[in-house]
Amino acid sequence: MAGKKKKTKAGPDPEYLKKQKASLVRRHRQVIYLNDSEMAAINQYCSRFRVGTKAVLFREAIMEKILSELDDNHPTLF
Repeated sequence: MAGKKKKTKAGPDPEYLKKQKASLVRRHRQVIYLNDSEMAAINQYCSRFRVGTKAVLFREAIMEKILSELDDNHPTLF
């Protein structure tokens, strides 16, 4: 039997991956202040649902709300 050559798949362009990764870097810091009852509710939620990083929780909740509002209020022609 003749030796078969394995075909190597060309992966994604490394330059493209570098640009993609750079675009996902978070550079804009935002600070929020919570009162005691809000903080207690967040701590209770995090302990109940085993949320390790509150930043992820806040980011996902905020972006979900914003995107749903934008989707609901898109401009119309008439």
